[in-house]
Amino acid sequence: MGIIDFVKDAGEKLFKDQEKAAVMEELTELKTAQRLTELVMAMKLPVEGLRVTFGDGTATVFGTAEIQPVKENIVIFLGNMQGVARVDDRMEVKESGPQSRMYTVKRGDTLSKIAKEMYGDAMKYPVIFEANTPMLENPDRIYPGQVLRIPPA
Repeated sequence: MGIIDFVKDAGEKLFKDQEKAAVMEELTELKTAQRLTELVMAMKLPVEGLRVTFGDGTATVFGTAEIQPVKENIVIFLGNMQGVARVDDRMEVKESGPQSRMYTVKRGDTLSKIAKEMYGDAMKYPVIFEANTPMLENPDRIYPGQVLRIPPA
């Protein structure tokens, strides 16, 4: 996949409350990389040798995913974290498959609207929702700047 650009100030915060968000400003790049690694590991996806480094707004991810969708979910998850402007994908895949398209959510988008645009059928929104789980917890909660994985039709 290479380097993928994201909206740096959009996305889920690494820390939930404002006090912890202020602490994030003081974190070293090493601690940020450790926190990103912890968050990916908490998703319990099948990946071996996961390692994330962070510097100058770029998260570089290494490891071997079982299948292509797992790799894509990790890359998108990292990129959708606040403070991450780019993800340098250095991951490998044991069982390769077709690559998904990436879609950046715009103001006024819904999963149905995106499904209509991508697949020609608004009722295929669950395909997009499932492809972005566990990053998405609710199909009604997407935001401008968020990058979603759109699997092949």
